[in-house]
Amino acid sequence: LKEGGTAADAMVAVQAVLGLVEPQSSGIGGGAFLVWFDATTRKLTTLDGRETAPAAATPRLFQNANGDRLKFWDAVVGGRSVGVPGTPALMEAAYKNWGQKAWSDLFAEAIDLAESGFAVSPRLAALVAGDADRLAQFSDTAAYFFRDGKPLLEGSRLINAEYADVMRRMANEGAQAIYSGHIAQAIVDTVRGAGRNPGVISLADLQTYKVKERPAVCVPFRGHQVCGMGPPSSGALTVGQILGLLDQFPLGSADSPQTMRLMGDASRLAFADRGRYMADSDFVPMPTKGLVSADYLSERAKLLTGSKALTEVLPGNPEYSHASLWADDVSLELPSTSHISIVDSYGNALSMTTTIENGFGSRL
Repeated sequence: LKEGGTAADAMVAVQAVLGLVEPQSSGIGGGAFLVWFDATTRKLTTLDGRETAPAAATPRLFQNANGDRLKFWDAVVGGRSVGVPGTPALMEAAYKNWGQKAWSDLFAEAIDLAESGFAVSPRLAALVAGDADRLAQFSDTAAYFFRDGKPLLEGSRLINAEYADVMRRMANEGAQAIYSGHIAQAIVDTVRGAGRNPGVISLADLQTYKVKERPAVCVPFRGHQVCGMGPPSSGALTVGQILGLLDQFPLGSADSPQTMRLMGDASRLAFADRGRYMADSDFVPMPTKGLVSADYLSERAKLLTGSKALTEVLPGNPEYSHASLWADDVSLELPSTSHISIVDSYGNALSMTTTIENGFGSRL
């Protein structure tokens, strides 16, 4: 940024480093949603770079031989849970749209840190120790995160020459270095060879991955338009619902008990709808407009009148133009995501949520 780079340039450099120093949260094996505000055109663009399911995935992928749903950790740890990574393609797409520094220079810091080593943070050390049993299930993973059989210590220096090599390949060849050639083949071999829980990803899955531009979701609040990433992200819809509910009430100071009650219960109502209705809109019909319509939120806000917190929170019944089967979300909410917010000297703003879905992902 000091050298005149854009927020897109900076994001590439940031993500390259985070994949090394925060491997529990995000990296080039994961996916991301990106929101870009262009200061010149005043246009908002949202890009979907999330992971996609392999073509060989079936409705029974996360069931056992008897057709019963796998327990959470049985499904996650190993190759079965691995999707086609989208983060490398998203980094390149954002750069091609809005970057202006030399692409190859953006990986210099990550390469240097990987080769010379970085100090293990207190957070990384604690998370490795807390996940030791699952990380130790795979020999390559255990060799990286453990020394003499013991989890990495806070402040110890961690070197990752292989990561430096991958970053150098991306710097020289672009994101395609991840989606074809020997790195792609190594991903497929690792996922498919994951012991008792192999996955089904293929080279064709990697080679056909595409970043998608999606329509943003915007809601009015206090005279502003608040916009963010729409489906398949739940972010802007959930925030939009919370703001739309709160817009019906005069809010006091932030530390007022009634303000806290309103914000808390508005969040609970939004998350009840999130768990019931929000999904991957490419495969599941969603009442996107209905969830943030003024009439629906006005009616839903009646639940917040009075002065006492809600004792029961259930999903609402937003207007939708289709019939479908609904089910409540049962996934765990875990610390396994990074968020990047950058504003550059030109006034461009970038907001990116980048994840490997679960702390340390599949552990592969």
